[in-house]
Amino acid sequence: MTTQQGTALTHALAEVPGPLPASGVIHVATPHTSRFTIVGNHLAQHAELSLTAIGLGTHIQSLPAGSRIGIKALAARFPEGETRIAAALRELEAHGYLHRTRVRLANGRITTRTVFCNQPGTMGAPRPEPLTPTPAPTSAPAPAPAPAPTPGPALAPPATRGSMPVPAPEPAPVPQTPTPASAPTGSARKTPARLLPQPRELTAELRQTASTLLADLRRHAPELVLSEADIERLTPATATWLERDAHPDIIRQALTTDLPQPVKYPAKFVRHRLTVLLPPPLPGTEELLPDRPTLVIPMQNCEGCERGYRSRVPGHCRGCRAQLSAA
Repeated sequence: MTTQQGTALTHALAEVPGPLPASGVIHVATPHTSRFTIVGNHLAQHAELSLTAIGLGTHIQSLPAGSRIGIKALAARFPEGETRIAAALRELEAHGYLHRTRVRLANGRITTRTVFCNQPGTMGAPRPEPLTPTPAPTSAPAPAPAPAPTPGPALAPPATRGSMPVPAPEPAPVPQTPTPASAPTGSARKTPARLLPQPRELTAELRQTASTLLADLRRHAPELVLSEADIERLTPATATWLERDAHPDIIRQALTTDLPQPVKYPAKFVRHRLTVLLPPPLPGTEELLPDRPTLVIPMQNCEGCERGYRSRVPGHCRGCRAQLSAA
């Protein structure tokens, strides 16, 4: 068996064009004729995405339109748990590959619309119009000679009144297009909406605290019920408040005090207050943040049971370590 595999490898390497590298991977490229997907190197070799996010993005890109790519559907397909798959989806969404929005159907139900872009930044960009070929100029035919005028009755001279000629009619006035200065004041453009605040660095601790605070708003104000997509969209703005040393109680009070009755769109209302009431950074925050020690131990996923636990290094949780020690 080993001899057959070695012989097959020797034949395969002999067909590789060009000199073989002294070390590293050697590619044996066979053209695909069916069941293949084109994936850009900006995704396959992304410098900031995790390996789980790159593999998940490649898998989603290979699926046909209409496939279910929810957390539970992907967790049932792959051995990774829901926590790791949810983190990978958030990475793809943060880098512009994945877009999740809440839309209302014709029957009144609200659903999540998921869009995957094979090239980030192209969603919403105008597509180039196809070029229409310009017809080649053709030589115009020579004009036909004008026919000779036929003699007719002599034309009478212009009508006169007495000794004064009748003036010719004046041309009709050309309608003028009103200039922008003459437009009414009511047609002025509206002021563009403010952008959501973004933190300088959205760490795992800031994301966890911000998302928990937004999900807990309905306990203090039943009107502010946010969906999972709304919480994901508003988490960076809430993390900006936390990054500027705003206590969670202060943020909760700013979002739940003096609510309008009724609150028709809770997500838009929270977005407005997070944007308009954003406090300025404290003096000296930029100089103090790099030297501030990290007091919160990061969350890790257990390599045995996928359970979350706090530790500075990845590994196993306390229960799995006890079982391994007993074994």
